[in-house]
Amino acid sequence: MSTPFYVSPQQAMADRAEYARKGIARGRSVVVLTYADGIVFVAENTSRALHKVSEIYDKIAFAAVGRYNEFENLRIGGVRYADLRGYSYDRADVTARGLANVYAQTLGTIFSSVGEKPYEVELVVAEVGRTPEDDQIYRLTPDGSVVDEKNSVVVGGNADSIGTYVGERHRVGLTLAEALKVAVDALARDPSGGTPRTLTTEQLEVAVLDRQRSQKRKFKRILGGQLTRLLGGDESAAAEDEDSPAAPQ
Repeated sequence: MSTPFYVSPQQAMADRAEYARKGIARGRSVVVLTYADGIVFVAENTSRALHKVSEIYDKIAFAAVGRYNEFENLRIGGVRYADLRGYSYDRADVTARGLANVYAQTLGTIFSSVGEKPYEVELVVAEVGRTPEDDQIYRLTPDGSVVDEKNSVVVGGNADSIGTYVGERHRVGLTLAEALKVAVDALARDPSGGTPRTLTTEQLEVAVLDRQRSQKRKFKRILGGQLTRLLGGDESAAAEDEDSPAAPQ
């Protein structure tokens, strides 16, 4: 009878982490950063149906890279958690911190399970506060680790290179157009130092958590003409709201 092949627990966990990292690196990056009136999410995504950025609750949004079916399951679970908690207690009891803890437990359990592969996903959970100081951004890795990020975070693809570029150019108090330019320029960079790409509105998925919005729900997508004008530096376009009948199409 042959001797079973032995792999130390440390090596097994390292192999699972490497497997997940390789899967995530194949996805295109998502940039999340604060601006004067909230938090903006910018993803390179040509699909209009398969979103990388989504609303979870009143002031909370979710961004992800990796396997779509896996992070979509997590998104749906997060929406159910938020709805149930808000209904059972109070809407104010639904927080990004609580949601991040739920995701951390789920991802950690899957990662350490021998019977299934780890999720190839990296998540961002963000909540816009009453003031910029109250904004919260959490990054979650496949092993269930939670990192409390300040002002900006990049996940997926060339996250290190893009994150360095964003960190050098981001500052507190940016307008939406300025923050959007930083994010798009970062995504368009060539990691090898070559000529940057030109990203069009059809290649971008953009959404914000806008603290100035009068509705309880602070999440809105930036689409079409509004996105084009913001990319062109038109600050007045930031005040447009797709839910308003007066907003230009």
